[in-house]
Amino acid sequence: MRLALALMLCAGAAEAQSLMTPEEFEAWSTGQTLDYWIDGAYWGSERHLEDRKTRDADADGACRDGRWFPKDGMICFVYLGDPGEHCWLFFRDGSRVLAEVADAENGLSTEVTLADQPLSCIGPDVGV
Repeated sequence: MRLALALMLCAGAAEAQSLMTPEEFEAWSTGQTLDYWIDGAYWGSERHLEDRKTRDADADGACRDGRWFPKDGMICFVYLGDPGEHCWLFFRDGSRVLAEVADAENGLSTEVTLADQPLSCIGPDVGV
């Protein structure tokens, strides 16, 4: 009986998460700075501008400009000076937003929150 109840609760929790469409992600993120957290530790921030442009700042404060685009239901990012693309799946879980790297082998998962502070960049290319 307890096992069946536990399985039902787990299934209900999984259903509570809903994959954000690119349109939902764009409406939620445009004009916002997002903070990314891994196991409660700050990982970095990203400012989302008009026309899907972004400015990313890792925890060390170095910034890089980029953009995002939808690809097969994923949200993919490309950055100046970085030849690869970085694809994520964003989920709503009640009031929370979670992001998972689309590469199943990586398994990186983060919580994404709206930032309390503006994006802070170190170095010669500061500000947005």
